[in-house]
Amino acid sequence: MPRVRRTVTLIGLALLTMVFAIACQGGGSAIKVGSKDFTEQFILGEMYALVLENQGFEVERKLNLGGTPVAQAGLESGQIDLYPEYTGTALLTVLKRPTNSDPQQVYQTVADSYQEKYNLVWLEPAPMNNTNALAMTQEGAKEYNIKTISDMVAQANQLTLIGPPEFEMREDGLPGLKQVYGDFQLKKFIPTDPGLRYQALTEGQADVVVGFSSDGEIGALNLVVLEDDKNLFPPYQVAPVVRQETLEKYPGIRDALNKLAPKLTNETMRRLNYEVSGKKREPAEVAKEFLMQEGFLDEVAAEVHQVVRKWVVKQLNQVIS
Repeated sequence: MPRVRRTVTLIGLALLTMVFAIACQGGGSAIKVGSKDFTEQFILGEMYALVLENQGFEVERKLNLGGTPVAQAGLESGQIDLYPEYTGTALLTVLKRPTNSDPQQVYQTVADSYQEKYNLVWLEPAPMNNTNALAMTQEGAKEYNIKTISDMVAQANQLTLIGPPEFEMREDGLPGLKQVYGDFQLKKFIPTDPGLRYQALTEGQADVVVGFSSDGEIGALNLVVLEDDKNLFPPYQVAPVVRQETLEKYPGIRDALNKLAPKLTNETMRRLNYEVSGKKREPAEVAKEFLMQEGFLDEVAAEVHQVVRKWVVKQLNQVIS
């Protein structure tokens, strides 16, 4: 009986919330949440979608769009309304600005520039810093006596590097490494799907892997992260980037996603990423479990919310038509 009463109460509250929210939104148009094409982005995209749905918004998922240029183009064209982006990626890849190691300066630069140039808004950044990480197995690092990127560059012609295809072109990829650390030639670079790179490293197909500091495999495989001794890589804090017109239409997006940001630390994301990449769980399941543990979602409430929202949208559409 207590569960029944609770469900009835939730339905009532959800109904009132939905009627008000949807009426203010002017109908049932969905907020299109995108993501790029790797594990952490899938999880973050699902988190954003679930948090917004829990606040009464209708959400359409457009995850796994591709790399940064595809996601950025999607925002500019209106194909998506928001997606998780990294401050360092925005600084170097999108804005083509010089590298900077100060997190606040980098955030302010990208926030101001995106607003002025693209009419896009950066919400609050998470404390996590998913910067690029070049890593080796313990055995490989000992064999070549490599601890820093400078050490790696000195022996580059003996080493095979594996990473995402865009690393060959990004300003914080091979071009940036050669500019900061000096021109060098690798034995080989293997472009591969992000989900396959760590397996290839452990199977001996490569000596060095291009990863990110929040990758779960770094801890799980006890890898050695090479020190960026010449400070090439800028900070990579993640934040939702939202179309200005979407934020004006749905101002509640700001508060809903800003409350999530402080929970996203490097330790948290490594753990969640490995649940997907290592334990092969679904990103949506991992995201939902985390949000429930942190008090952002109530499973019964979330299910009720979806049922009630569909009913309210149907009724409002009938009235409007």
